[in-house]
Amino acid sequence: MTGLDAVRTDEVAAARADEEAFAIRGVVEGFYGTPWTHADRLEMIRFVGERGMNRFVYSPKDDPFLRRDWAHPYGAAELAELAELVTACEAAGVELLFCLSPGLSIRYSDEGDAARLLDKFASVAALGIRHFGLLVDDVPQRLQHDADIARYGSIAEAQATLANTAFRGLRDRVPGSSLIVCPTQYWGSGDEPYVAELGRLLAPGIGLFWTGRAICSATLDTADAEVFARAAGRRPTYWDNYPVNDVAMGHELHVGPYRGRAADLPRGAEGIIANAMERFESSKIAIATIADYLRAPSEYDPEKSWDAALRAVAGRDADAYRDFADNSRSSCLSQLDAPEVTFALEEHTFGMLVGDVDRAVRTLRPLADRLAASAHHLLHEPVENQRLVDEGRAWIEALAVGARAMQIIAQLTVDGRLEADGPGALRPLLEDLRARRVRIFGDVLDMTLSDICTYSSSTEPHRERSSQSRSLTQKEQQ
Repeated sequence: MTGLDAVRTDEVAAARADEEAFAIRGVVEGFYGTPWTHADRLEMIRFVGERGMNRFVYSPKDDPFLRRDWAHPYGAAELAELAELVTACEAAGVELLFCLSPGLSIRYSDEGDAARLLDKFASVAALGIRHFGLLVDDVPQRLQHDADIARYGSIAEAQATLANTAFRGLRDRVPGSSLIVCPTQYWGSGDEPYVAELGRLLAPGIGLFWTGRAICSATLDTADAEVFARAAGRRPTYWDNYPVNDVAMGHELHVGPYRGRAADLPRGAEGIIANAMERFESSKIAIATIADYLRAPSEYDPEKSWDAALRAVAGRDADAYRDFADNSRSSCLSQLDAPEVTFALEEHTFGMLVGDVDRAVRTLRPLADRLAASAHHLLHEPVENQRLVDEGRAWIEALAVGARAMQIIAQLTVDGRLEADGPGALRPLLEDLRARRVRIFGDVLDMTLSDICTYSSSTEPHRERSSQSRSLTQKEQQ
C-alpha cells in the first residue's frame, strides 16, 4: 500500500465514522446529590470536547434555581458563571443545553407561570445559550392544581401545551433555538398511551428524551427506538442513566466501560446524553468510553476503549487502578462483576472438589497478592490523580480487605487448614466487607467466604464443597 493509499483509506474510515456517529453526543450533569463545582463544569466541557462530544447539559437535580425555585431569577454571580460555561463550550466545540425542571409546582394553566418559565429561559439566552430543556421527570403522574384539572383532560395535554408555548416564545426571542422535553413517563416499551398522546400534541421540532426499557437500561437497540419514534412522532434522544450512581445505586461505583448499545442505534435515535456521577473524576472513565462509542458505534471495542480511558484518567497509576476497577464493574450494563476473581474462586472450588491443591491455589494466590499490592499502592503511595482515588476510597479499602481474605484462603489451602481454621480467620473479614456497604467483587467473594465460614467446621466435608460449587454455578447463570 502506498502512502497515498493509506491516506485515502484513513479518509474513507473517517468519513464512514462521521456518517455513523450520533448527531447528539453529550453528557448531562443530571444526578441527585451535591452539584459539581463551576471549575468541574469547565473541566468537563474541555474533557468531552476533546473526545468529540458536542453537548453539555446543565441540569443538576439539587440546584434550586433549576427545580424547586425554578421561577426565581438568577443573580449577577450565577449569570456570570453561566456566561463562562458558554465561552468554554464555544472554545471546545460543545453546545450548552440549559434545562429547567418546573414540574413539582408549575401551574400548567397559568399564563403567569408560562411567562416566568420563558423569562428564565430568555435570561440565559442573553448569554448566548440556544438549546433548552423542559424536564418534567420525577414528578407525580397526575395533575394536582385544581385549575389544571379543570382545564386539561390529561397531564400529557397540559405538558404539551406548556412546551408548545415555550417553544413558540423561544423561537420568537431566540432565533435558531431548540427545545427538548423529558416526559414524566420516561422509560418503558416506548408506545405507552402517555407517550403517544404527548408526541401527538407536541409541536414538530420539539425533541423528547427517553431512557429506554428501564430507568437504567441494560441495552438500547434500534428496534425499541423505532417503536418509540412511531408512537411519539419523533426519534428519541436517549438520556442514558450511566454512569450515574445516585439514590439506590450509591453502593456501586460505576467505572466500567460502556456496553449494551447497538452498533446501528444512530439509525433509530437522535443521540445519547450520558448522565454522570456526582463523583466527578470517576465519571470521566465511563464518559471517555461513551465518547468512543458515540463517535463510531460499529468500531467500538469496550475493553480497548476502557484501557485507554483508564490511562487517560488514572495516569501512571492506571495498572493499579485497573485492578481495582475490574472488581467494581457492577452496574446495569455489566453481566460480570469481577471476572478474574470469579474465575480464580471457581478454580479454587474445583481444585478442592477434585483434591488438587495446586489447581486450587495457582490462580488465586498470585491474583490475591497482586490485588493487595494494587490496593496498597492506591491507598498509601503518591498517585497522579489523588481526587480519583479519594472518590473511590471506600471501595478501594474494601478491595484491600477482600484481597487479604483471598490470601488467607490460599495460604490455609496450601497448609491443609482451610476447614479447621478458615471460619475463625475469615469470618471477621466477611463481616467487615458487609459492614462497609459498598459493592465490590459482585457476590462471588461474599458467597465463597460465607460458605467457608458456615460449612468448613461441619462433620460433613462434602457438604461444604457441594455448597460452594452450587453457589458459584448459580452466580454464573445470573
